Amino acid sequence: MTAVESGTADGKPAFGAVLRELRLAASLTIEGLAEASGVSVRGIGDLERGRRTAPRRRTVAALARGLRLSEAGRRRLLGAARAGRSDGYTPVGVQAVPRGVPDFVGRERELARFAGLAAAADTAPVVVTVSGVPGTGKTTLALQAARELAGRFADGQIVVDMRGLDAEPPSPSELMLGVLRALRVADRELVDAGPEGHVRLYRQTLARRRFVLVLDNARDEAQVRPLLPAAGAGVVVVTSRRMLTGLEGVHRLPLDPLAARESTALLTRLAGGERAADDPGQLERVARLCGHLPLALSLAGHWLARHRTWSVARLADQLEPEARRLDGLGPGDARVSAAFDLSYRQLGAEAGRMFRRLALVPGPDVSAAGAARLTGQHLFDAEDALEELVEAGLLGVERDRYRMHDLLRLHARDKLTAEEDAESAEAAGNALHDWLLRTAVVAGRWFEPGYGAPPATWDGDVDLSTARKGREWLQEEGANWPAALHAAARAGRYATVVEVAESLHWFSDQWIYWGHWPEVFALAADCAGRLGDRVLEATQLNYLAWARLLCEGRHRDSLTHSTRALALARLADDERQQAWAHFYQAWAHRKLAAYGTAAEHMSRAGRLFASADDPEGCLTARHGIALILSESGHCEEALTAFRRTLEYVEEEKDRLEAHAADFARTGVLGGMAHCCERLGRPERAVAHLRQAIALSARSGNTGLESRDLHRLGHLLLALGREAEAREAFSRVVALGPYADPRAAREAAERIEAADAAGARRDPAPAEADRS
Repeated sequence: MTAVESGTADGKPAFGAVLRELRLAASLTIEGLAEASGVSVRGIGDLERGRRTAPRRRTVAALARGLRLSEAGRRRLLGAARAGRSDGYTPVGVQAVPRGVPDFVGRERELARFAGLAAAADTAPVVVTVSGVPGTGKTTLALQAARELAGRFADGQIVVDMRGLDAEPPSPSELMLGVLRALRVADRELVDAGPEGHVRLYRQTLARRRFVLVLDNARDEAQVRPLLPAAGAGVVVVTSRRMLTGLEGVHRLPLDPLAARESTALLTRLAGGERAADDPGQLERVARLCGHLPLALSLAGHWLARHRTWSVARLADQLEPEARRLDGLGPGDARVSAAFDLSYRQLGAEAGRMFRRLALVPGPDVSAAGAARLTGQHLFDAEDALEELVEAGLLGVERDRYRMHDLLRLHARDKLTAEEDAESAEAAGNALHDWLLRTAVVAGRWFEPGYGAPPATWDGDVDLSTARKGREWLQEEGANWPAALHAAARAGRYATVVEVAESLHWFSDQWIYWGHWPEVFALAADCAGRLGDRVLEATQLNYLAWARLLCEGRHRDSLTHSTRALALARLADDERQQAWAHFYQAWAHRKLAAYGTAAEHMSRAGRLFASADDPEGCLTARHGIALILSESGHCEEALTAFRRTLEYVEEEKDRLEAHAADFARTGVLGGMAHCCERLGRPERAVAHLRQAIALSARSGNTGLESRDLHRLGHLLLALGREAEAREAFSRVVALGPYADPRAAREAAERIEAADAAGARRDPAPAEADRS
């Protein structure tokens, strides 16, 4: 048994060794464990032989069940699995810079330049563009530079995947919002700023921080320019295949292939030092055939690591003729294609099919459950195929999401076209889309009144046992299920589109700033219109009115949609959708400060909700009247309206959804506190906030609890009750990561300032240290 098979780098037993020991202790054959766990015989064999060193959590859990492990045994198996998983990084969306960058060698000159430029970034942001041909390691260099600069810029190190090669890359406003969220800007600040104020908030936020911002895989200057900060102490690194010559005042860093010594160093690291020592000349030959491109070198190194009985010369011989056949391409692309084909030809049949069909994934990454739909495999068999691709260097993985490099995706698409018929490929794509849409409906209905948990018949290979897990799935697949929704619309599956949008209506309140709700509900409204169902169309138009209002701040456009919804609902004689249309018209007019018109529409909404016997609608309308009065300066009348809203909650609590009732009570109490503050009744405001805080704590709404505690602390400070204020601020901080980040940050600053002031007032006597 080799060192690689018997243990990890830190001396701990490898997962395969632990699994084999536990299997033998349970007196099970590999076949017996496969039957007991559901994991394939091949998968277990690969794990025990060390061909796979880091199984998915789901696989580990299944093996633990099949082995009937004790709690101590389960912990041991899980610990071995964690030890085998590398800290590999594939940028997806907006994230923090990883702690380490795998397989990084060389680039000393480029890193030294980054360090020199960073020294000038203390007064204004420094922008560096890294450009180069595909496969030169632009992203890897940017991440390594960001990691090394993190100590100088401690307020945030953020990576943004610009997805510049996508057919429809994210807009600058979407990316900007992602950065704000990654920097823990509170929802309240985003709401207060409104969509039109996000640019200003973005620039203000970065101006106050020492930051490193990596804009990875940019499409063009137009995508990058809005994201470049004007102030702040920071470094912005932009990677792109293009030179981005239209950007002014930036430092340009064209990236060439690695130097020969760096190429062999990377191959040595990946393949093992003993392989390099055996035949350094052949290792240099492989590096040359790979064009010294890090991507091709990485594939070759992974290939050598997996085929330990092959000599380096044999790999070089395999690459040589392939390169000649591809001389028609550019020299770099030829070497990359050769490395791709070499790795692809070594795949098993199932892994090869998985590789080809991953080209059908519409978004940047996919889960194992989604990938299984592409190939029609059992989940564990699909994981085996995915892990084979990971081991071959053809796929990246992070947090159980699999992602393919854009060049490999193009290669997979070519292989799919060449080796599979169009009907099979179309069927595979449709299977993925169907699963995405069915799962979106089940996940979204956690938030719909009258639904909740999935039905007992649900079997989608996804854990949706809680509302939190449903929300996480919808967000993780946030680039995939919308694409499936558009595909369904193109295929004329209008009822499916409407069903999905309907199931996500209440969930949309949980993810307001996603950025795509106007698109989703506009598509659903169009599909509902094609079905010729006036009620369905009115419903989706009302949802679209909400999206224009809250997600985009387009109040007048919202009025256009709600007016159309009202007309359709009247033709269909549907009171409930008439009520919602009036409600959204009232909301829009309130935002436009047309309070009289807003009140008229809200009153009509309330009467129609009552006639339709819709308790949640009636509650919303009553709360809306109180907000109109409060915002228009009629605080006494608003207080009366808020009290009547609370009375209604008590009267109808048996018919209201519990979470809706608690949320309404909390909002009403906060509104009453606001009115009391404006009326000069701070003690009453304190009392209302204390009630709201207790209710939030009871219902588990930590975000609202932290915000109201923060408001309470400021009120108590104004009243001179410093000890109580400090207690309120301390409770905000004690709520930890689930608190409103802005409230937690400001509360901590208040506590620090109070402690400093106390130390100045009561200095310790000089003799104290000598007593």
